[in-house]
Amino acid sequence: MTTVTLFLTALLFQNGMVEDTLQPLVAEPEKITLLQMLAEGGFVMIPITLLSLLAIYVIAERWRVLSNSRMNNQQFLNSLEQILKRGDMKAALQYCDDMDKPFSRIMKQGIKRLGRPIHDIDDAIKNAGKREVHLLEKKMDWLATIAGVAPLLGFLGTVTGMIQAFQQIQTLEGNVNPSVLAGGIWEALITTASGLAVGIIAYGFYNYLLGRMNRMIFDLEDSSTEFIELLQKPAAKKPSETTIR
Repeated sequence: MTTVTLFLTALLFQNGMVEDTLQPLVAEPEKITLLQMLAEGGFVMIPITLLSLLAIYVIAERWRVLSNSRMNNQQFLNSLEQILKRGDMKAALQYCDDMDKPFSRIMKQGIKRLGRPIHDIDDAIKNAGKREVHLLEKKMDWLATIAGVAPLLGFLGTVTGMIQAFQQIQTLEGNVNPSVLAGGIWEALITTASGLAVGIIAYGFYNYLLGRMNRMIFDLEDSSTEFIELLQKPAAKKPSETTIR
């Protein structure tokens, strides 16, 4: 009985020693936060971060503009036609001001020139349309530039990171271990990943917003043509004006 007790005590003591020995080896690695990881990217991360913030601003601002510019052009034209048939030009202009959308602003320029030759009205609508298209496409070139420049900055960080790693090798005359090179490798990988991420997101939203703009511009052109055709339609004769044979 004493032999068994001594054996179990020795076994437990041995297991305890093994656990105490292995505990430092199996300890959880220190977690690194996202900010700490980005800080390892070096100075190149500063312009990449600024570009990401600028991209977020442009995307949000253009999204808001496009959402506020949406309207039912056909319904607006039908209401405008009823007002113009009454001959109330002042009410028609006020109706355009109340809507305050790209299409209503275009129509307002055409209504102001009612009574002039049709080509004058058409030119006014086209000029107003160009102005509204310019406002819709405003700042989109910023997003396109970010989509192209951000990955290039990431590749620049790759180059500077590798330069730093090789400088460490030269300084220590080849007697280096992986931990010495970690800083340069961190910078190379983090800047590349960050630059590509910003560029991909910016390029994706650029194409999405551009597609929405193109569809809206097409609707503006189509509805403007319909308005010109509406003005060229002959007015319906009143019953008192009909001749009886």
